[in-house]
Amino acid sequence: MPIDRRIFLRTGLAAGAVLGLGAPALLGQAKPRVVVIGGGAGGATAARYIAKDSQGAIAVTLVEENERYQTCFHSNLYLGGFKAYDEIVHGYDALQKNHGVTLARARATQIDRDKKEVVLASGQRLPYDRLVVSPGIDLKYDSVPGWSQAAEEQMPHGWKPGRQTQLVKQRLDAVPNGGVIVMIAPPNPFRCPPGPYERASMFAHALKKAGKGEARIIILDPKESFSKQGVFQADWEKRYPGMIEWLGPKVHDGIKSVDPKTNTVVTGFETYKDCAFVNVIPGQMAGEIARSAGLAPAGGYCAIDPASMKSTADPAIFVLGDACIAGDMPKSAFSANSQAKVAAMVIRHELTNSRAFPARYVNTCWSLVDTDNAIKVGGRYEPKDGKIGATETFVSQPGESDALRKETQAENLGWYAGITADMFS
Repeated sequence: MPIDRRIFLRTGLAAGAVLGLGAPALLGQAKPRVVVIGGGAGGATAARYIAKDSQGAIAVTLVEENERYQTCFHSNLYLGGFKAYDEIVHGYDALQKNHGVTLARARATQIDRDKKEVVLASGQRLPYDRLVVSPGIDLKYDSVPGWSQAAEEQMPHGWKPGRQTQLVKQRLDAVPNGGVIVMIAPPNPFRCPPGPYERASMFAHALKKAGKGEARIIILDPKESFSKQGVFQADWEKRYPGMIEWLGPKVHDGIKSVDPKTNTVVTGFETYKDCAFVNVIPGQMAGEIARSAGLAPAGGYCAIDPASMKSTADPAIFVLGDACIAGDMPKSAFSANSQAKVAAMVIRHELTNSRAFPARYVNTCWSLVDTDNAIKVGGRYEPKDGKIGATETFVSQPGESDALRKETQAENLGWYAGITADMFS
């Protein structure tokens, strides 16, 4: 059995695809209609599983303005030189060809909840019986003093896919030996909790490999701690001594301002002038389409029913992935994929009277630190006490053997192959 399939099954990605659903029983003559907004790990998975497992009994339309999707997950491996850009880019054609999903390559501009219609930028309206909203995040451009959307070219974030990812790679490659990179980490909650720290590892790896081992990476963090901190910092000291420095808020005393024209960062403790590269990862919130529809408060995320992924604001709408408040589950691709399978099950149950089972969720977040050296954190989750709560957790430990770390990286690569096939095949 190939590693991608083996790891895919072992990590539980397929667990949400409920077994033994049987042939669907339509509640009416016309096919019920499901519209999915957003073609990422949540939306693409939901569209595929609703269409596939309903055996054509539900008409599924996926609304996604981009023809191809670049995964944010594993984009750090591209930055570190472990993957080519084409390896993290995927298309949607198989969803249409293999499962009958209708692709609407357009931007959704409005959700008319009263009429149960999604309005596209063209003015076209798509009626729905159930709606899945998985728009990812928007950035809070005012969360870092002196930074703005206009400044993201000079001080890129790389936290949304496409040009920004490539721009971060260009900035990294141009850093001279002895140059200083300042990374401003985001406040909680944000997409991919270990992501900034894996990125710092990949920065250090790429610089060291390029003979620029005297470069420095300074992480200015608004948080007192971060995901897998003990493991990351032990490995940084071992593998990249003197290259990565993490400063918490009590040390740097807050970000006072940034100047994109001079690549300067001013904190309450020190001013960093003429930086080789400033990577600003700002605060985040649910995508605009969710906020404008009243599914999330201004600047916030969408509350959901933990047993179904339904919006607490509208029982006909399901919210997945980074845009939702998922309790103990982090904002990750694995989480979104797991949530999508629960939502797909509930939607099939409601529209075709197929079987439904209690919601169960899983997640693992892998982080590559160096060649064949990865660490992970994750758990299993279920609805409890009004939220998605952890029932089991695990995390890598400092000092693990090289063999174990290599095995963890094999899991990481196998998971990526598995989840992208689960989303797009």
